[in-house]
Amino acid sequence: MRLVKLCLYGVAICACTVFGNTANGQSFGVELHNTLMPASGGMGGASGARPQDLTSAINANPATLTQFQGTQFLFGGGWAEPTYNVTHDGGVLPGIGAYSAKSGTPGAAGGNIGVTQDFTALGLPATLGIGFISSAGGGVDFRDVTASNGTSSQLVVLEITNGLGVQVNDRLSAGASISLGTAFYDGLFVGQSAMVPDYALRGSVGFAYDLAPNTTLGFYYQTKQNFTFDDAIRLELPLGGFDPIVRDIKMSLPDNLVLGVANNSLMDGNLLLAFDVIYKQWDNADLFEAIYDNQWVFQAGVQYSSGRKRLRLGYVFAENPLQSNVGLSAGGITAGVDALQYIQAQMAVVNEHRITAGIGIVDALPGVDFDLFAGGMFYDSQRFGASAASLESYWIGAGLTWRFGRGSCHGTSAPDSW
Repeated sequence: MRLVKLCLYGVAICACTVFGNTANGQSFGVELHNTLMPASGGMGGASGARPQDLTSAINANPATLTQFQGTQFLFGGGWAEPTYNVTHDGGVLPGIGAYSAKSGTPGAAGGNIGVTQDFTALGLPATLGIGFISSAGGGVDFRDVTASNGTSSQLVVLEITNGLGVQVNDRLSAGASISLGTAFYDGLFVGQSAMVPDYALRGSVGFAYDLAPNTTLGFYYQTKQNFTFDDAIRLELPLGGFDPIVRDIKMSLPDNLVLGVANNSLMDGNLLLAFDVIYKQWDNADLFEAIYDNQWVFQAGVQYSSGRKRLRLGYVFAENPLQSNVGLSAGGITAGVDALQYIQAQMAVVNEHRITAGIGIVDALPGVDFDLFAGGMFYDSQRFGASAASLESYWIGAGLTWRFGRGSCHGTSAPDSW
């Protein structure tokens, strides 16, 4: 029984340490929710009703795709740089001693590419959006710390998303999208592991409704995305050699409910106010359900337009999702309280407050818009049994949008300034 318990500790810790560092620089759990998009990134990610860049519409509420006319193409990306520290007292988990160290995982680059095409020239009130999106990911690396027993792992999730928005009438639009996500996992704890890929589908359905000429309400639902990393690890036995059983690791991104509102009635229509409320249902997500509670996220952003210039600010409050009383298993693997608390210390996104800023220039070149954004997440820390963790981070990024056909006639990449 002791050997079995040691193996279960190893599986649980190895499975979950993938979600510790890089993406958590500014994410909610491991998901980004438009915080690295060229325009939305400067507005705290707020984009559920009137996204200011097309990749935000593709990645979030597909109904808002109808707000982009002609042919538009965006190429953007960002860099997130966290400082993640873990302290462990030792003496509660087999093979793990006392240590205090900073994760050696470097910052992460996330790219986002998208194109939209409306079909009004064909008499169809619809817009198609296709994107390649950096959706989620993270990693920790304590291999240079002997007492950590080689705790190190990485995860990245990339999505190919196809969405369609339809203008139902003058005030209502509806949309749906489907994403094929490819995840790559590489982990090592006490055993042999390899880079393991998997893929899974995820769907979204959304609506956008003009409550008044200057006010838009948006809502969308995003399904779970279930990954299984087959034969991801073979555990090392305490007395030497390796367990003949190769273990699978299961993980799900949660289903999300998002409500957004946007208004540009102030300052002669030049001031856009946007606000999103996100409810993340971690209780339905494999692996995370044992250590996370359902989470509320509030994203608020403003954009001031002056001629060709766009000035943006944002603030985000993300509820701390980590459970105070963990269970005894994660992802169907019985591990025990000590192991799950150690897992929490490896993925402690406890930070509640973030701020962002950005600028945009319409027609920086003829038919080409430029957007730049930056943000920071304030320092926070928390204790988890025999472990503790602290995290702070910053991020920066930019994007270019090319507009063709009817999309080039308006001097902006989103409809609030038309």
